[in-house]
Amino acid sequence: MTSDSFTIRSIEAFCYRYPLATPVVTSFGRMLNRPAVFIRAVDEDGVEGWGEAWSNFPAPGAEHRARLVNEVLAPGLVGRRFDGPAQAFESLTRGTEVLALQCGEPGPFAQAIAGIDLALWDLSARRRRLPLWRLLGGHGSTIKVYASGINPGGATQTAEAALERGHRALKLKVGFGADMDLANLAALRQIVGAGMLAADANQGWSVEQALQMLQQLGGFDLRWLEEPIRADRPREEWQRLRASADMPIAAGENISSAEGFRQVLTEDVLGVVQPDIAKWGGLTVCVGVARDILDARKTFCPHYLGGGVGLLASAHLLAGIGGDGWLEVDANDNPLRDLFCGSLVDVREGTVQLSDDPGLGTVPDLSAIERYRSV
Repeated sequence: MTSDSFTIRSIEAFCYRYPLATPVVTSFGRMLNRPAVFIRAVDEDGVEGWGEAWSNFPAPGAEHRARLVNEVLAPGLVGRRFDGPAQAFESLTRGTEVLALQCGEPGPFAQAIAGIDLALWDLSARRRRLPLWRLLGGHGSTIKVYASGINPGGATQTAEAALERGHRALKLKVGFGADMDLANLAALRQIVGAGMLAADANQGWSVEQALQMLQQLGGFDLRWLEEPIRADRPREEWQRLRASADMPIAAGENISSAEGFRQVLTEDVLGVVQPDIAKWGGLTVCVGVARDILDARKTFCPHYLGGGVGLLASAHLLAGIGGDGWLEVDANDNPLRDLFCGSLVDVREGTVQLSDDPGLGTVPDLSAIERYRSV
């Protein structure tokens, strides 16, 4: 039962959507609901593990990823024995490379595979009777968190509510015009005091617009400015921004290759690097990426915006790897997150403490969200 190897009995994805009273706004689009694709893996011994696949965009993307898991990926794993999650990850990735290329969908395949990978890591930690953060090499279960997803409208109220819940660090969405962005930053700096404040442009500016904004951001003592320009812009543009920035530049959620991370870790451009384990690479790849980030003397902050299972896995990665980074916790209402993120709902003075229970430390009760079921 404590063997590292396991035989997969079943893998199943469950898709949910929680309708939002207030849409989440980014510089490139709006979310009218919160989707979540939770994935359950069960081995021959009846041990189960849980993962989650990134599924925020496009609007029908969650159902698509759930069907990829259930109809394409799971049948190729059931009944097979693996020495660990990494072997299953490599088998899935190699086995679907041509298919993903043929249909032009490397992203959705990578996200579905990442969700399965997270479930198998949870399963493996439960088999070893260890909390996942300890299996990953961690020595402490307390991590720092910050409240993200703060929309341009109602930013003050959202920030104040986050501080009342125990947060001491905030990240504001920008890219909605200089007047609104600067007014919101001034208000949030006053609210958070000397606490951490960051800004996220969600790829919303041209390099010229970003350079203009940088001239006006110096007075806010930002911990970082995230994705000021498109992730696929030439490295020269990112280097120009770095040369003009008073604060660290952050990115990583839209880097989806080992080579992409190697490149940014050899450059003096990004000070904060943010892989998303539910979007690409799972834990199998991103554990190594996170260690490389720390070795490069940069700050590792896992990116995450989704349901509670992926958030909890991201927290275990941060605790397992260490460093002085923060975990991203969405400030907006979402029971698909809060019901399944265990102790992460209890923020105290800007920190959370993970459980010592095996695996992720909690098992989702899907009956509690049955009314939000989509697939």
